[in-house]
Amino acid sequence: MTRWLRSLLLALPLLTACDRLRGPAGGGTVIVSTAADPDPFLPPTRTSVTGRMVSELLFDPLVEIGADLNPFGEAGFVPRLAASWWWSPDSLALTFTLDPDARWHDGTPVTARDVVTGLSLIRDPANGSPVAGEIVDIDSIVAVDDRSARVHFHERSAEQLYTASLVYPMPAHLLDSLPAGGLATSAYAQRPVGSGPYRLVEREPKVRLVLGAVEDHYRGRPGPDRIALTIAPDPATGIAKVWAGEADVWELLPPPDVTAATAYPQVRLVPSNGWDYTFIAFNFRAPTDTTAAHPLLADPAMRVALTQALDRAGLVRALFDSLAHPLLGPFVRAQFTADTTIAPIPFDTLTAARALDSLGWTGRTRDGIRLRDGRPLRLRALVPAPSANRVRAAVLVQEQWRRAGVDLVIDKREAQAFGTARDGGDFDVVFGGWGTTPSVRGLRSTWGSGARPGWGRQNSGRYANAAFDSLVAEGLANADPVVTRDRIRAAYRVIVADAAAVWLYEPVPVAAVHRRFLLPTWRPEAWWRTLPSWRLDPEAPALARDARPTDP
Repeated sequence: MTRWLRSLLLALPLLTACDRLRGPAGGGTVIVSTAADPDPFLPPTRTSVTGRMVSELLFDPLVEIGADLNPFGEAGFVPRLAASWWWSPDSLALTFTLDPDARWHDGTPVTARDVVTGLSLIRDPANGSPVAGEIVDIDSIVAVDDRSARVHFHERSAEQLYTASLVYPMPAHLLDSLPAGGLATSAYAQRPVGSGPYRLVEREPKVRLVLGAVEDHYRGRPGPDRIALTIAPDPATGIAKVWAGEADVWELLPPPDVTAATAYPQVRLVPSNGWDYTFIAFNFRAPTDTTAAHPLLADPAMRVALTQALDRAGLVRALFDSLAHPLLGPFVRAQFTADTTIAPIPFDTLTAARALDSLGWTGRTRDGIRLRDGRPLRLRALVPAPSANRVRAAVLVQEQWRRAGVDLVIDKREAQAFGTARDGGDFDVVFGGWGTTPSVRGLRSTWGSGARPGWGRQNSGRYANAAFDSLVAEGLANADPVVTRDRIRAAYRVIVADAAAVWLYEPVPVAAVHRRFLLPTWRPEAWWRTLPSWRLDPEAPALARDARPTDP
């Protein structure tokens, strides 16, 4: 370990806000406190958010989605390893011309062969790449010459360039000799040579990781000299490091800590739009026989009445105060296709009561639960026990539905048992959650029906609506971004009106960042992508760790 690293990593607790810069001013060191070890951190195999962060600082893509997060067409996409690109007349082939100055960290030029290797590593089933399912529209990639790589697609779609951006070139001169499935256990995986603005300097698994600025990077030297991750499996410990000035960033503060942050003047709170959402999915099939329609919830009048009986806005306030939005549909506000004008099914207990009466649920038990033909109106809710927010939400929904005469039985299960029951349809309603991306292709799996090949694989409620499917398919197949967005928004209106689920909430993420850094616009889908643009505020007191390193 170098002298500078030893002083930084072994003495992190000593470098507090009381320390002042000693030595020549540098670009600073950003210390990110995180609960997860970034392993693995190669683009084809990264599985965690932390692994993705490190991989995207070590490696550059061909192009990067723009700040508006529009995945359709090519407007706003920013060149990275590819200096330019052009389409074939039929739009089924996309040729990238690589930047002649792009180099791997060992000095080797980036070539088209590296783009081919990037796809091969994703497609190797032994590598288990989570990206493989996102690039199914790519047929092949060929090296036209050293500086030109051509991507061939099965069919035209609005997201072709976005799909190509998910294939990160990987160094063929270091990886093409690996056996199938050998990437994860290779020496390269432990000491990767990348193409991004930072290179790996030091790593102690499950403790710390340090990245150093690439001085001669083809896009220019990044601002901070070092990006250091310090691993604290206990979130309270990790957040305490930010409070004490021992770390500069915690990505996602729990609501109580957002309030607590006011006690620490060196901390800036950065709220943004989130990418996760939570819902109550209705089961359209009988839990005991998924080939049969659900005896209650297959009826849209029942689903609408249950939705009307819930005060979702009040529920969100009770759970998060102002740190979440009521969900509008199967999308989040950060997505380019988000439709904030969509009309939700309103909270209306009187209309809900009349609807339940009209469905024959007119009797009452002593506890006020509705009866029809002597049977209580009872539903079983599948809830993941590890999710404190969804467990609390289930209790609040239980209380509100009880006032409407509905008996909700909460069935809490641990992670594996929850997944088994959800995927098997063993529930009446399920408190589910999905993470999204700028792409909307996930709609095919999460809410599309199994009537189309490859669709509906994650649609645990077995929701099926031909109009919804058609609008999503038309949107994704159209090369015009305006038409695509219109079709997807029309699909949102269909599924919301159909009451496929009760759309609960999308949390508002709040990050904690040390005030001595001047920040560019925060990117909600990948805040770390702007780290190379962070700068020290010349008006703010610098810390000892901000001195420019004197050794690599």
